[in-house]
Amino acid sequence: MTTQANFSLGIYDRQTVHWSWLFPLSYLIHIAEEYWGGEGYPAYLLRLRGVHMSPTRFLAAQSVGFILVTIGVILARQLKFLPMMLVILGALVAGNALTHTVTALSILEYGPGLWSSIFVWGPLGIATIIRYKSAIDDQRQYWIAIAIGIGINVVVGILAMRGGRVG
Repeated sequence: MTTQANFSLGIYDRQTVHWSWLFPLSYLIHIAEEYWGGEGYPAYLLRLRGVHMSPTRFLAAQSVGFILVTIGVILARQLKFLPMMLVILGALVAGNALTHTVTALSILEYGPGLWSSIFVWGPLGIATIIRYKSAIDDQRQYWIAIAIGIGINVVVGILAMRGGRVG
């Protein structure tokens, strides 16, 4: 038996399309806070974890992430899997918000990206995960989308701990 996602909530309705663009937009907000917030994420990462990532490498890595999110939104709309992509991105940003929050609580200090995580990405991620659950008929696909988002967050974390180096 083949299962297929149900896109009956209107993959092309205006509200869903507008919602999808909240992810690239909020990514820019998050990058700005990580770059200019406090001491800046590269200096914070060096002080907290002893990991060197130059501001140039940080911006390059974030630019790649922004481009991938934007392309993901465009392709998901064109290839008709926008609700699944939204759940993936929702889990990704909710996971990032959780990581920032837990780190800040564990060291009892602000970390660059904390406020955008708490006030933008956390609510956006949770709302998206809840809102688009019913847009995917096969609940295995829904949970796979959440797992993919969490997995991407883990990979991004590993790359950050490597100073943004892939190889």
